[in-house]
Amino acid sequence: MLVWFLPLFLLFLMIGLPVFFGMLAAPGIMLWLNGQERDLILLYRNVYNGMASFPLMAIPFFMLAGELMNRGGITMRLVEFSQAMMGHFRGGLAHVNVLSSMLFAGLSGSAVADTSALGSMLIPAMEKEGYSRKFAAAITAASSVIGPIIPPSGIMIIYAYVMGESVAALFLAGIVPGILVGVGLMVMVKIMADRYDFPASRQKASWGERGQASLKAFFPLLTPVIILGGILLGVFTPTEAAAVAVAYAIIIGLFVLRTLKVSDLPDVLMRAALTSATVLLLVGAAMAFKTVVSLSYAPQILADFILGLSQNPLVLLFLINLLLFLVGMFLDAGPAIIILGPILGPIFVDLGIDPIHFAIIMSVNLTVGLATPPMGLVLFVASSVSGERVETISRAILPFLAVEIFVIFLITFVPEISMTIPRLTGFAD
Repeated sequence: MLVWFLPLFLLFLMIGLPVFFGMLAAPGIMLWLNGQERDLILLYRNVYNGMASFPLMAIPFFMLAGELMNRGGITMRLVEFSQAMMGHFRGGLAHVNVLSSMLFAGLSGSAVADTSALGSMLIPAMEKEGYSRKFAAAITAASSVIGPIIPPSGIMIIYAYVMGESVAALFLAGIVPGILVGVGLMVMVKIMADRYDFPASRQKASWGERGQASLKAFFPLLTPVIILGGILLGVFTPTEAAAVAVAYAIIIGLFVLRTLKVSDLPDVLMRAALTSATVLLLVGAAMAFKTVVSLSYAPQILADFILGLSQNPLVLLFLINLLLFLVGMFLDAGPAIIILGPILGPIFVDLGIDPIHFAIIMSVNLTVGLATPPMGLVLFVASSVSGERVETISRAILPFLAVEIFVIFLITFVPEISMTIPRLTGFAD
């Protein structure tokens, strides 16, 4: 009877109950009906236990670093750098949008932050240049999913915490897939630009202008180098790296670039705290949810069902990608990883799939789900920023989603794409 908490949870989602409450109410009701009051107490105790973790402290620190960079005008410098490099191409501002997302990914690791920060600048600019608002919102939402793929990545920190994997290995494994998504989106922009005669946003920049834009963007672009370099060299842990990123953002904003004021800090801290609280509450609820998943024997039931479909790992990977894509339409990436990771991960590791490779498959697939109708979170953020209806953006984003789905299958069936850098650096076998 306990296993019925899963359909009940889906029912709660369909009627619009927030995910946090659904993940606690569904198992809580079934435990109570099943007479398992002791496990019911354990369920709600695990909400706190799920959040009380040193590795998870990296998430609020990275979010704070992203807020500091955004408030300090760092985002504008990245956009100016991108314009100097790619603004002269046909469809220049759309290319700039994608490249800016790739660069911003190395600062915040958040798709929502990317959509909000870049969308508020680039969507009006693209509309002014003659792009439709729905196209501008769609490319902003589609490119923002690069944020959690290129390190640092909040969802990879969550996956590493839940599954006991190396954060550094996951960060390294996400570099090439993130670049692939960005390049794929640029190819689609090029195709659409030629077909619909998109404008270039500016004349080709001189080498002097490019050099000046590079100097302005130098300190922001140094952030991911410091983070990854420090982790790989063993100077600090991922959590300490996140704290270093915050300190670096404050020093650059207040004293080097002088684009951040002390009076800005309370609002920055408040925004980062609210975002972090949302994520950590979801993590805590998902860890409690995971407890009931184990008690219900759902992993064993699902494993038997999956292995009953086929013994071929390639066929199963194809089917799991379809499942994850459907899950991503309705459930945020963090909770989905915590719920499904412990169920699916061991099955595929037993089939011979490298755990880091499977982590990237799952992370990228669920990240793309952030931009997938009907419940993709960044679609709603893009709608809020642009003023365009979610339904309209959902139709306009379909060509870009097709590219991202193609990249997902490419990552799935060509493991070297994600595994080469971790292997070269000694973080994977």
